[in-house]
Amino acid sequence: MSVQILVIAKQPFPGRVKTRLCPPCTPTQAAALAAAALADTLEVAGATRAMRRTLVLSGEYEPPAGWCVVAQCGDGLGERLANAFTETAIPGMPSLLIGMDTPQITPALLDRVALALAGADAVIGPAEDGGWWALALRDPAQAAVLRDIPMSTADTHALTVAALLARRLVVRPTARLRDVDTVDDALAVARACPTGRFAAAVAQHVATSAEAQQ
Repeated sequence: MSVQILVIAKQPFPGRVKTRLCPPCTPTQAAALAAAALADTLEVAGATRAMRRTLVLSGEYEPPAGWCVVAQCGDGLGERLANAFTETAIPGMPSLLIGMDTPQITPALLDRVALALAGADAVIGPAEDGGWWALALRDPAQAAVLRDIPMSTADTHALTVAALLARRLVVRPTARLRDVDTVDDALAVARACPTGRFAAAVAQHVATSAEAQQ
């Protein structure tokens, strides 16, 4: 199925990304982990069968060739997510949105999420912390429900599913993943994708930061 992939991301700038990694990481180390996660995510998304790839960005970042870039807009995360869907919508084309916090994704996994829309109106990937890491919508306009959903809580996934079901949409789940918020998350995700930039960054910066704390 033809789909647009959206990656919503922040510029990996020290002090503005991955602040929950500090301590033990310094802001610069946390930003290095964020940069590695974003680079891995864009590489994986670029290897899918998506018809269009769009980086929905806060700040400045130069993506690989073939990516469109649009600025995030909106006051809260829910509003920014909703706007990411609606303002990039292509008539007749579903959209699949992911963040920069799950560098363990693979092209095959993203393609499966997109293909699942053949039998659903929405496909959602739960995160272990109660949020979600992926949301695919056959009609991007249905993302309007996100404006009223509290984000980054233990109930975000459940509330999102309930809001979509309230619109009488067919909602299907996909794989549960762990996103990167804490150092424990970073270590676990690095083990899940040991050959990527993110794992290398964790090996360099998390080990260094832990030694500095001793």
